[in-house]
Amino acid sequence: MTENPFSAATAQHYINGKWSDSGSIKESVNPATDEVLGTYFDGGQAEAQAAITAALETFRTSTWREDRQLRAKVLWDLGDAVEANLEKLALSISLENGKPVNDARFELSIAAPKLRYFAGLALTDVGTAASVYKGATSMLLKEPLGVAGIIVPWNSPAILAIRSLAPALAAGCTVAMKMPGQTALTNALLAQVFSEVESLPAGVINMFTGANSAGARELVSSPDVPVISYTGSTAVGAQIASAAGEQLKKTSLELGGKTPMIVFNDADLDQVVPTLTAGVTIFAGQFCMAGSRILAERGIAEELKRRLAESLENVVIGPGTTPGTQMGPLIDHASVARLDGIIEEANDAEIIVRGGATEGPGSFYKPALLGVQDLNSPLIQTELFGPVATFEVFDGEDEAVERANATDFGLSASVWTRDGGRSLRVSERIEAGTVWTNAWAQILDQFEEGGYKKSGVGRLNGHGGLAEFQEVKHIYRSTN
Repeated sequence: MTENPFSAATAQHYINGKWSDSGSIKESVNPATDEVLGTYFDGGQAEAQAAITAALETFRTSTWREDRQLRAKVLWDLGDAVEANLEKLALSISLENGKPVNDARFELSIAAPKLRYFAGLALTDVGTAASVYKGATSMLLKEPLGVAGIIVPWNSPAILAIRSLAPALAAGCTVAMKMPGQTALTNALLAQVFSEVESLPAGVINMFTGANSAGARELVSSPDVPVISYTGSTAVGAQIASAAGEQLKKTSLELGGKTPMIVFNDADLDQVVPTLTAGVTIFAGQFCMAGSRILAERGIAEELKRRLAESLENVVIGPGTTPGTQMGPLIDHASVARLDGIIEEANDAEIIVRGGATEGPGSFYKPALLGVQDLNSPLIQTELFGPVATFEVFDGEDEAVERANATDFGLSASVWTRDGGRSLRVSERIEAGTVWTNAWAQILDQFEEGGYKKSGVGRLNGHGGLAEFQEVKHIYRSTN
């Protein structure tokens, strides 16, 4: 995979079936080399307004919201298009946000099935009707909300765009989508893939790239956008919820996480250690479900600590396009400095693996493992968004649950034990939207995911993901 996937031209926005070159020109930089990959037009409020206008006009005047067969065909065709361009998109993501090509391939490999799953729901999701008593019938109809505003993060721009886009389209919504500036060239490539789908009507998908928050703010504040789907930090999610609340606007927010990986004495450490290593280092820890908290029962704590430390120290770090790379760089140098500052101030922590910045170009950061017992420590209470994990020791199920629930986050958790009863008992008590047993990061299209507490509002995937973009109408009819 050496062919440059990017066009020499400055990357543009895709609005109403056309390419737009509005906004200032900025550079996109490879975080592994600090080299400029290309340039892009940086959009803001004006581009968001154009995307909303196009989406609203299409929603109001076309047959899109009424034509289930068309929506199903478009979603299926989009899946085919993404699948056909998987290698090019994977290389693009690797170059622009740094993750290993194999990780990018994996993300994209689940995109086409997701689009096809929602193609099926576009045809099969129905309301209900009943004769409530003699001479009267009631119906519940599911209707699309209208223009869906989607705000996409940079850490997995293609799959996280599709994760919200697919149910929005299946529901019958049209879309105005703000893409991240850090992956501007990938955004344009994904838009190009979409634009070549002949069945897709103009104005259904509208994508603009913005390096700042102006475009996102316009999506949230516009009265023409009745639903917002956002993936990102808890702090920004709270701002979106507050602003959207002024209009009682529906929001679907998947926010920060602090995933506890709970390892009991009877766990299979040969299985645990590689998974925990991946949990700390995948996407360089820039993942809302990163396994950033290791909770070890006292009986195996020292052995697990030793084996995990050795595994983290041997992780191969390098550019995502280099064969054998297990972990790429952070997204930028500011993230490196932020993580270094956090570890320097961690006076209450046992430094098991120091980690830290590497010499030379690129935003590389070696994995760190820090022993912490104080649940009030910022290392435990803050989403670090990097390859830095805490190591905590517990005694018994009650303390494991207490520690797992000790943060404001509740996106996901992982329980490692051979005892099926314990697995279920602990999973039921953990305050998180997803709990895995002897596994981690298993996401299925047909099962909802989302957060408890400050990890989010609403659900993605499954029928619940579709419902986020629908309104339900009750129609009563008297036949007397």
